[in-house]
Amino acid sequence: MKKRQTAGELSLKARSDSHVYDPLELGYALTDDVMPNIIECALRHHQIFDEPEYFVCLFVASDPLIKGVRRHKYAAFLYLPSPRPEQMCFLYNKITGKLKRLWSLPNAAQMAMISETPFVEKKWRSTKAWSDAFFKGEFWELIRKENNFSHLSEIEFLKANREKLIKSGAKECPSDFSQPFDFSKVAINHIEDTKTARAN
Repeated sequence: MKKRQTAGELSLKARSDSHVYDPLELGYALTDDVMPNIIECALRHHQIFDEPEYFVCLFVASDPLIKGVRRHKYAAFLYLPSPRPEQMCFLYNKITGKLKRLWSLPNAAQMAMISETPFVEKKWRSTKAWSDAFFKGEFWELIRKENNFSHLSEIEFLKANREKLIKSGAKECPSDFSQPFDFSKVAINHIEDTKTARAN
């Protein structure tokens, strides 16, 4: 049986690769790789959600310990999820079994660069529109207009269903002021000079 490479080994191999890749090609490759997982997430929530349509998202997160490692996290929502960099969102219809891409956002630096560029190639126009709307605070309006629907955002959904959620058992918790940390409880007996400190 062949031994699989660890995430650290794969990260070192990727870092040593000096080839410059086209971001659009990477995007297509990423889409081919993640679509089976998007479909699996959509089908997994088929029995959980009663609604005929819901949202399925991919979130890309970097690993805090291994540089260059990206983790893919999938989730489904009854409302329009909040947009964030490195996110792809689809609308899933239970009746037809079809997915419709709503948006796909690159990392924050690329979003800012695309948004600040006055003119972009045709293939980047949707990304520019999404990035511009993200920075202007008009994201929901654009997504609703592009897709001709009136789905609610998370805040709107919670406000609209507040009474129903409370009746179903969700308790309304009063928001108290947080207590500031008491630094007088921290005591230092002795400070070692790092140049002279030695491990026993």
